[in-house]
Amino acid sequence: MSHYFETPTGPVRTRTVSARVFGRDVEFTTAGGVFSGDGLDHATAVLLRSAPAPTGTVRLLDLGCGWGPIAVGLALACPDATVDAVDVNEVALQLTRDNAVAAGVGSRVRTGTPEQVLADEPTYDQIWSNPPIRIGKDALHALLATWLPRLAPDGIAWLVVGKNLGADSLQCWLVDQGWPCERVASAKGFRVLQVRPRTS
Repeated sequence: MSHYFETPTGPVRTRTVSARVFGRDVEFTTAGGVFSGDGLDHATAVLLRSAPAPTGTVRLLDLGCGWGPIAVGLALACPDATVDAVDVNEVALQLTRDNAVAAGVGSRVRTGTPEQVLADEPTYDQIWSNPPIRIGKDALHALLATWLPRLAPDGIAWLVVGKNLGADSLQCWLVDQGWPCERVASAKGFRVLQVRPRTS
């Protein structure tokens, strides 16, 4: 299991990177010991280019937020949105908080561990995720089975998964579990999946 699934110990060395999110360039603080600490990863970049930014007064989830490019990008692109940013890595959560404040959206981005956020029994208009495929198939399925039921009846989940990491088999599993799922984009070896709530 990759180290960024646990909170790193010892000194945290930060760096500043620029990332393009929903058509705008934003500076972020990242660090070692979190996912893609050197900058925006290819999968997330594909997701942010392929899926439309939400509109209106919506509640959104960034599942596996890392240092916050999706959460902060969503809050910037959708001024009336509130965003829950969830991760198991406390350093990632702190970086997301710091990046949200630096971008001027700190009041609309709430960070927390899965247990903290689920305790509020939230419902989301949209879920966004570059899910942690490398935790293993069973753990990934359990993760999605926990969060996808939090979609509102007309909600949408946007997932990006590498083709060589099982995107097509994940799509089949989602459909088999009753979640309508379509591939809406494919670029640079990644699939963008649109998932709808169960109909029964």
